Amino acid sequence: MTKTIRNPETPVGLHALINQLDLKTPRPIVRSIITGGTRKTRITDTEVLEQYPRPYQPAEGLVGHLRFALRYEPVELGVYKAAFASIGKIDIERWVQSEPNGIFARRAWYLYELLTGGTLNVPDRTSGPYVDLLDSHLHITGPVTRIRRQRVFDNLLGNHHYCPLLRRTEKLEAGMAKNLSERARSLVAAIEPAVLKRAVNYLFTKETKSSFAIEGETPSKDRTERFVAALMRAEKFDPGSKPALVDLQNAIVDPRYAQKDWRDTQVYVGETLPDFSQDLNFICPKPQDVPSLMDGWMQMIGRLLGADSPVHPVCAAGASAFGFVFVHPFVDGNGRIHRFLVHNILSKTRFTPQGVVFPVSAAMLRDIGAYDRALETFSRPIFPFIEYNMNAEQEITVSNETSPLYRFFDATPQTEYLFDCIEETISRDLKQELDFLKFFDAAVKSVMGIVDMPNQRAALLIRLIHQNKGKLSKGKRDSFSELSDEEIHKIEAAIKAATEQFQSSGVP
Repeated sequence: MTKTIRNPETPVGLHALINQLDLKTPRPIVRSIITGGTRKTRITDTEVLEQYPRPYQPAEGLVGHLRFALRYEPVELGVYKAAFASIGKIDIERWVQSEPNGIFARRAWYLYELLTGGTLNVPDRTSGPYVDLLDSHLHITGPVTRIRRQRVFDNLLGNHHYCPLLRRTEKLEAGMAKNLSERARSLVAAIEPAVLKRAVNYLFTKETKSSFAIEGETPSKDRTERFVAALMRAEKFDPGSKPALVDLQNAIVDPRYAQKDWRDTQVYVGETLPDFSQDLNFICPKPQDVPSLMDGWMQMIGRLLGADSPVHPVCAAGASAFGFVFVHPFVDGNGRIHRFLVHNILSKTRFTPQGVVFPVSAAMLRDIGAYDRALETFSRPIFPFIEYNMNAEQEITVSNETSPLYRFFDATPQTEYLFDCIEETISRDLKQELDFLKFFDAAVKSVMGIVDMPNQRAALLIRLIHQNKGKLSKGKRDSFSELSDEEIHKIEAAIKAATEQFQSSGVP
């Protein structure tokens, strides 16, 4: 007699819809299963596994899984769009008609019409309370738009043309709770204006050089100055303006690669192998999709930066800046603009202290592997769903519909990463630069008290002694022949005292 073994894990929700409908779409990071035991959540590097006991088993059929997903799981617009194209319209209509007041039926009704452009044969709701489209316990929600037909509050970050989503994870909650903006303001408030000005000049240059270095470039003096100038005007830059974005691209790239419009060619990111073939890492959206994607992206920016937006500035920056680089609207300059947009949004939302820049590119450059992983968290899952051909000239052609892959995505991993970068750059780059300038000024004052020497000579002497662990090397002694040995010893002692005074603050 053959014993039947019951499957201990039954997929439900969006993963079940993907399985049953054979949807060609990336799987959500949140996977729900019905299993024995109690309600549990298991989080790994690759997924969030939600385990539900058997009483949670949804009703039979696709609508049962749809209802489960809308009740318990974070929304994944790309999966819903693909599912609605496969589930019969009549099935959705029957569900909505059977539960005209139901929260989850009304969410499905609104999403169906939003994502498909079709209209269900269901009369407008004329009474009853409004319901939120996104559950604020599961998502970072955007400003509210009142939708009268379904009596739904649309609180998406974006729109049907472009909309990333952010899951309300413990890490995002922790990042928002750290009050990083206030931490930076406290550091800046303790600094004299003249010292702060010097620090800011250094930080703007550091951010510029780091951003170019991530691209493997060493910018000319002219390009450096243009990017620094753009950063200094970041608060006034309008990311919702196509002409402004085109002008920015023109300012930061080699003039030969400046564009007057969005790109009209298919581009990709890859590495050249020893045989000169390409190992592709990322295939960008088809050029014909870029205009609608960017129109939606710019509309989203307007929502996120609006006066009524409840979205945390770092969340707005993460969804927007990474979203931009994934659309890749230009042939060149996308990475630098993507990192510029972080500063733009943080300054416009007053998260960054007035006139200060957080050199996040420096944090990214220090651990380029972590930056690559943040990008690959988006690019790797979508790659199998892109059908393409490459010719002998290494030009590629994408043959299938891919715009939903870029139009709707989970920006949570990238935004969590951005919180880490900002925290590091405040505690390390900003703090250390401010502390170093305080140390340097104290050292200069002490040196001048011993020998009244030109500022440049004093600065050079301090640097040489500080870098040589408190002693002027024998090889450099002749460079300061005008100073006696006794004066050198006194200066070394003064610099040592200044170093010890500020070492606890992080001065190397």
